[in-house]
Amino acid sequence: MLVKGGYPGSSFFDYLRTEHAELLPKFDLDISAGRELIKQALTGTTVLALKCENGVVMAGDRRATEGHQIAGRYIEKVHKADEHSAIAIAGAAGPCLELARLFQIELEHYEKLEGVELSLEGKANKLSQMVRANLSLALQGLMIIPIFVGYEPVKRESRIYKYDVTGGRYEEREYYATGSGGTAARNSMKKLYRKGLAQELALRVALEAMYDASEEDAGTAPPDLVHDIFPSLKTVSDSGFQEVSSNDVKTICLEILSQRREV
Repeated sequence: MLVKGGYPGSSFFDYLRTEHAELLPKFDLDISAGRELIKQALTGTTVLALKCENGVVMAGDRRATEGHQIAGRYIEKVHKADEHSAIAIAGAAGPCLELARLFQIELEHYEKLEGVELSLEGKANKLSQMVRANLSLALQGLMIIPIFVGYEPVKRESRIYKYDVTGGRYEEREYYATGSGGTAARNSMKKLYRKGLAQELALRVALEAMYDASEEDAGTAPPDLVHDIFPSLKTVSDSGFQEVSSNDVKTICLEILSQRREV
């Protein structure tokens, strides 16, 4: 398809870079300005994904930090990409949220122009290109490190992709976690994860891992019983993208806390 300026293709992101680069975020800063921007950036994250019997579960805490201060308690870090995929973001909050929104538009734009959904492999590759385009920002310390998951209805299988700051894309077969509390969350899932977990048990494993991460990492928020703030929990399966209700998340978290008090 030919769009404004003669750009052929169905990629909204490539169209912006080619025809309207001024609309994309720019961070051409000198060293001192870059350091000041990094100080003001909101960070602190744990996000994870694990496969279950009929899809994949994603979770993320809700805290954002600014240095040693808590700057936000309600940040959403797990986002719907399209009907059968989702993205979880770790790193500097502003650029991460920008990337998540742009990726959603990218997939919607492709589907409207082509009349079909981009393949899961194609979605993962496109996200890789978008992360790579952020490299100059990452070199200043404002990193974006996403986890991307998707479900293929025809093959009836789910897939988990992780990325590095250069846009390198790698597939994980069972589970993965990243962010400031990622190591603790991965260690937790290593003990609790089993292949073919029922979705109900996978939700429990995800929240156990999030709680373990919060005990080891100051940037990861534990369940907040006073303000009723709990990790966000999403699923992607043959039923599409779904958000686990806050009441269900709260119930599981209370069970975990009660069990740990008894130990």
